[in-house]
Formats: sequence, structure tokens, C-alpha cells
Amino acid sequence: MMMKAYISVFKLRISNGLQYRAAALAGVGTQFFFGSMFIMIFQAFYAHTVQEPPMTLEQVTSYTWLKQAFLALVILWLRDNELFQLITSGNIAYELCRPSDLYGLWYAKLLAQRLSSALLRCFPILIVVLFLPAPYGLELPPDFTSFLLFLAVLTAGLLLIAAISMLIYISVFVTMSPAGSLLLFSVFGEFLSGLVIPVPLMPEWMQRIVYLLPFHWTADFPFRVFTGNISAAEAVSGLFSQLLWLAALVALGKITMGRALRRVVVQGG
Repeated sequence: MMMKAYISVFKLRISNGLQYRAAALAGVGTQFFFGSMFIMIFQAFYAHTVQEPPMTLEQVTSYTWLKQAFLALVILWLRDNELFQLITSGNIAYELCRPSDLYGLWYAKLLAQRLSSALLRCFPILIVVLFLPAPYGLELPPDFTSFLLFLAVLTAGLLLIAAISMLIYISVFVTMSPAGSLLLFSVFGEFLSGLVIPVPLMPEWMQRIVYLLPFHWTADFPFRVFTGNISAAEAVSGLFSQLLWLAALVALGKITMGRALRRVVVQGG
């Protein structure tokens, strides 16, 4: 019964999210602009580099377009203001009356929000960049196995980013203001997940820090699997690491939400 409720919420939010087509088209134009700008910056960097970079320019270009196409799946600053208002306004009381697990319901909502937003944006971007001339175009994966592994690790990354996002909402039970949590998670999470520059282009000491945290599994890892920078064997082992992180973060989220809800005080009539 509980799973049916989650699926119903997921389907409803998907249906609602797919109605915002005009906003999606505006977002596509913005993402084309930023994608082109990042690619030109990387071109200038590669034109003046002395040592052989750990990723080719073609791989970085494909990485950049994947980042723009699936931005809604991997960014931490995508938010659901309705959930924030439920917490800060006291209307969380209505949610607590539901005969279902609050963590699961909110998790399903966040998944649907990200997926519906990405579905509206990714296909126009991917179709166009496939036909762009080198070095501006998207290169396909080296083989079909890499493509299938990319789909698997991207899905795991989506589940993982939703679990990390849940911690932002849970923290608002304590802070009563989403601004600080969003800023902290967004700034550090965006950089550590490889959305500013791919992780292999970072200094080695910084890479060691990044690989200790879960953020890079959400974006950098799936995109590098697509480009062939990560082998099939490494992708399979990385998928297991993603699932371990997912289990740990979901467990942490459930524990912290349970403690937060036991301390909730709803004032007023």
C-alpha cells in the first residue's frame, strides 16, 4: 500500500511538471549559451596546455553538453518551494496526518520534479549538439555497453542526488530558513560534483578530497562513463559504490527526519 502511494505521487508530479513547456524552452536557450561558453573556455585552456590532459577536448566537450542536457537531474539548487513552505509555515501538520512515511512521499516528489524538468530539456539539447561540427558537438559513447552503463549510473546518480537534496529539506526543520542550507549545499555540491570543471582536471590533492565524498557520483562519474573516460569495469564497480552511498544517505535521511519530526512544534489554531 505504501509503495502505491509513492508511485501515485510520483506520477502526479511528473504530469504536473511536464506542463511547464514554455519555461523549459527558455531554459534550453540558456543552457545552450552556457554550454557554448564553457566549451570555448576549455578550448582556450587546451590550446595553451603543455602537459597531456587526463581528458581529451572531445571528451570534455561531450561532458559539458551532458551537463547542460541533464542539469535538472544533477544540480542541488533545484528546489521545491512547496516543501519549504510546509516546514516554515507550520502546514507540515497536515503532512503528518497522512498515513504514509513522510520521507518516502517527499523523496518521490523530488524525483518526479527533477525527472520531468530533465525530460523537457534534454532531448532538444542532445538532438542539436549531435549535429554540431567538431569540436563543438557531442560524441557518442565508444560502444553500446558504455551507453547502457551510462543509463544505469545516471539513474543511480539521480536517486543519489534526491537523497542528498532531502538532507537540505530536513535541515530546515532546525534552521527554519532554506537560504543557508541551499547556499551551502549548492556552492560546495556543484563544485565537488564536477559541474564547474570535470574532476580529472582538478589538482590531485583536491581529487582525493572529492573522491571521499558522494557528490561526484551524481554527475562527474556518469558523464565520464558516457565519454569513455571511465572503462566498463570501473563503471560497474562505481555503480556498486553509488548504491552503497544511496543506502547510507537514505538511512541517514530517515534517521534525521525522524528525530526532527519528534521535535516539531506547530503553533497557532
